[in-house]
Amino acid sequence: MSVIVTDTGFSADDFDCGFIALDDVAANDCDYGIDLPSDTPPDALIGLDNAPMIRIAFPSSADGRGFTLAAMLRRAGYKGRLRAKGHVLADQYAMARRSGFDEVEIDDALAARQPEDQWQFRADWQNHNYQARLRG
Repeated sequence: MSVIVTDTGFSADDFDCGFIALDDVAANDCDYGIDLPSDTPPDALIGLDNAPMIRIAFPSSADGRGFTLAAMLRRAGYKGRLRAKGHVLADQYAMARRSGFDEVEIDDALAARQPEDQWQFRADWQNHNYQARLRG
């Protein structure tokens, strides 16, 4: 099972359209989610603007390439749901949100080690960064 983390806390997955690999995407017309590995080349992001959700894998909490992919997708105009999946830690939630992710998908084991209150502590991600502290 998976737990979905948003600014409002833990919830069940409500996306029921399924996911396919990037290599299986039919030319920019889909009603399913697209799975992207963290090593997706930037030019492969072109034409993904009609997917209702893109899920980017985080194979390790030390692998930050997914944050870059999310920011690139948002700068390119992607308006759909963007989900980080895998080894994202509660401490990285604010960075995930600032990069453009709407939500994070974690497994039950991580949710048990880092309960909802640890994620909620970082849910005010827009105000808890060094730039906000400097302005304030």
